[in-house]
Amino acid sequence: MKLKTLPTFGRYLKAKFGVKVAKIPVGLSGFTCPNIDGTVAKGGCTFCLNESFSPNLAKDAKITLNLKSTQNPLLEQQLKELDLQIRTTQKAMKMQGIKKFLVYFQSFTNTYAPFETLKTLYDKALSYPDVIGLSIGTRSDSVTDEVLDYLAQLSKTKEIWIEFGVQSVFDQTLERINRGHDAANAKEAILKAKAKNLNVCAHLIFGLPGENQEMMLTTAREVYNWGVDAVKYHPLYVVKNTLLANQYKAGEFAPITKEEYAAVLTMAIEIKPPHILIQRMTAGISDDTLLAPKWCGWSKNAMVAYINEALRKAGWKI
Repeated sequence: MKLKTLPTFGRYLKAKFGVKVAKIPVGLSGFTCPNIDGTVAKGGCTFCLNESFSPNLAKDAKITLNLKSTQNPLLEQQLKELDLQIRTTQKAMKMQGIKKFLVYFQSFTNTYAPFETLKTLYDKALSYPDVIGLSIGTRSDSVTDEVLDYLAQLSKTKEIWIEFGVQSVFDQTLERINRGHDAANAKEAILKAKAKNLNVCAHLIFGLPGENQEMMLTTAREVYNWGVDAVKYHPLYVVKNTLLANQYKAGEFAPITKEEYAAVLTMAIEIKPPHILIQRMTAGISDDTLLAPKWCGWSKNAMVAYINEALRKAGWKI
């Protein structure tokens, strides 16, 4: 049997730029989320441990960006953090033979700030040697036309991606996890970004409370049909000190097993249009904050090996 080649993001970048390209994840003080600061909801998504979303995030920052102001008293500090994180990560990755980089604005909502702040940070990130583009993690309810237009302008000469957390297309699920927006909002933002010829990556979570396999696959089908260019698949895992942890302890849902996740992931990939890239196939956390499922505490290599074996059995070349 001839194996099918998995359309991974790494393969796409290698073919386009001729060398291996890696993401440099950054997290900057002052950024927050409209689902945390009370703009659309309070407390964040039920699965979100706000204080430790990213190990790079400065925990001692007392100031949050004022979205109604064009001034940002944190900008100098943010630029220093950006510089340190990019230079440190580049140095380590270059020792591994990596030659080109995408700067990934990862923590919290990275379009949720005054436009001039965003422009300054994006431009600074693109100024470093061997940085060929940006990937911007955000929410569908936090992107203005001004930001999209600027990213579209950058995309004419740089590799620009915008990543939306969709999670599910079922509004009852989004309400249950305190997402703060509905599926229609996610669809609208993605269609708007695509109308501006931006590269869009959608994040999907399998194993959300109340969802069965068919619902997870329905989410995948719907999001594929919105015209996304790439997808990240995540299993839901439960960490301490979250609303989700309280629901788990109360027996309100059972975490997804590794067998269930591998099965639904394989099916989601089988029904995916060939041109849609895969940026991530699993996720986990390797510290004592993890409550369940225990397999999400495996090492990254062990998790990837397990997923890869399931995909090989389904006829995919890894």
